[in-house]
This record gives sequence, structure tokens and C-alpha cells, in this order.
Amino acid sequence: MSPPVADAVETGRVNVIIVSGNLGSGRTIALTGWQLAGGLVALVMVLTLAVGAAQVALLRYSAAHNSPLVQTVLGATASVGEGDGQASVLRESLDLMAAKVGEMQARLLRLDALGERLARAAGFKPQEFNFEQAPGRGGPAASSLVPRELSVGELGQRLDQLARQVDDRTERLGIIESIVTLDFARRTFVPSGQPVSEGNLSSNFGWRLDPFTGRNAFHEGVDYFADPGTPILAAASGVVVVAEFHPHYGRMIEVDHGNDLVTRYAHAQALHVKVGDIVRRGQRIAEVGSSGRSTGPHLHFEVRHRGIAQNPARFLARAG
Repeated sequence: MSPPVADAVETGRVNVIIVSGNLGSGRTIALTGWQLAGGLVALVMVLTLAVGAAQVALLRYSAAHNSPLVQTVLGATASVGEGDGQASVLRESLDLMAAKVGEMQARLLRLDALGERLARAAGFKPQEFNFEQAPGRGGPAASSLVPRELSVGELGQRLDQLARQVDDRTERLGIIESIVTLDFARRTFVPSGQPVSEGNLSSNFGWRLDPFTGRNAFHEGVDYFADPGTPILAAASGVVVVAEFHPHYGRMIEVDHGNDLVTRYAHAQALHVKVGDIVRRGQRIAEVGSSGRSTGPHLHFEVRHRGIAQNPARFLARAG
């Protein structure tokens, strides 16, 4: 290592010698390490500013003189930037449409479930309506018209329109489901089912000759002639409130259906439910007999609203 360099390393100083050609004399300047680093940084900044100034000058020259070479370079740079921007916009559009498609799939699943519930409530079998299978579509190919591809914007508009249509159909089906459910509830809790599995009507509701006294008397129900042991069925769903032996009605059951509606089943030979039991429409609750004030095996059936006897024919006409 030469002595000057060794001295610089040991002392941390750098000697800069400036020689004048005219005078033939020199001048020595001693710089520390920090001063030398600062000078290098300043030099880099000056060079950077010079390059930037040159680029600005080049752009101004191109704009003023329409230089083909500079215009080509700038055009290539702009096209690359424009292509990147278009790709970014396309990716964003595809992401939005993918999100809409996922939304549509979720809505269609809810619509399928609603359709299945509605079909069951209406009494259709599940195999009659396969909501998971897409409907068949087809037709001849259009020969006179040239097929045209949809743009990204048009596809987005189609998806928005389809989403609105699905929402509209879902709302309408929901209203229909509410109506069907309400009608089903009314039919379930209103005594409209036949109270015997087999039997013939033998006495109507209203005035008639009493079979024991022969006098004109008001009959508060209807009678069904049937063989002993024939199942007696609940005319509607409800709660058993009476299951006992009555001097006139014999073995008797009363079922409360809500809304102040009660049905009464009399003259049974056997009871199959007790007070507090919840029964379903069509469930066997007793057997036809001839207990109590009866001339032979039959079912005496009554419908009462707020304790007042109603004509059962008004309700039984809704059966089925």
C-alpha cells in the first residue's frame, strides 16, 4: 500500500490535489470520509436532475417538431400502460360478475326450496316437480343472423335483470306459499273430514221426530249408521277436552280445534284417547257403538261454535 493511501486509511482523510496548468503550481485539499460521502451524494443528485431535465427537453422537442422516433417510443409506452389499465378493468368486471353469479346461485337454491315446499303443500308428489333438473331447451340454428358475442357490459346488464326477475318470482311464490299454508291450516283445524271410515248418513241436522218419544225435537247433530267397531275419526286436528261417559251421549269425546270450534262424537263402544291428547285430522279416536240414549249402533256427530250447535254439513262439504 502506498504511503498516501495508507495515511488516508489510518487518518480517515483524503487529500485532493488541484494542479493549475497555467501557473504550474498545485493546491492540496484535505477531505474527511463524511465530506467525501456527502460529495458523492450531491453528485448523484445532480446527475439525476440532469437526466430528468433531458427527458423533459426531449418531450418538448417531440411535441414541437413531431419527431417520429420519440413519438414511437412514447406511443409504445402509452400502449403498454393502456393495456395494463384495460386488463385491470376487465379483471374487476369479471370479479363483479363472478360475485353476482354466486349470489344468483344462492337465490336459486332458496327458490328451489320454496318451490318444493309449495309443491308439497299443494299436494304434488316430489317426483312430479324436479327443481334441480334444468328445463330442456332447443331449436333450429339461426341461419340468417350472424351470432354476436355479448360484451362485458351487456352480460352484466343481463345478470342484473335476471337477479331482479328471481327476486320478483321469489316474492310472488312466498305470497302463494302463505296463502296455501293458511288454507292448509284452516282445513286442518276446521272439522271438514268425514268422522267415520265407513257408514251412511241416517239422520240429518234439524227438526225431526224423536225416536223414543215420537215428538218433534231438534236434532243438534248428524247420525251415521255403521257396524259396531267401525273406526271413529277426528274430523280435524285439535286437543281432546272431554273423554267420558254421558247419560244421554254414552261414551263421548269432545275435541277443541281452536277459534271456539268443538266437535263431539257420541254413543261409542270404546274410546282410544284421553283428555289432553293432541289428535290429528283423520286419526282414530274411538269405535262406533250404541252406548247411552241410542236405538242401535251409530255415531252421533256434532259441531259447536261457542257452545251453539252448527249444521255439520256446512263443514263436511269441504271434505277433501
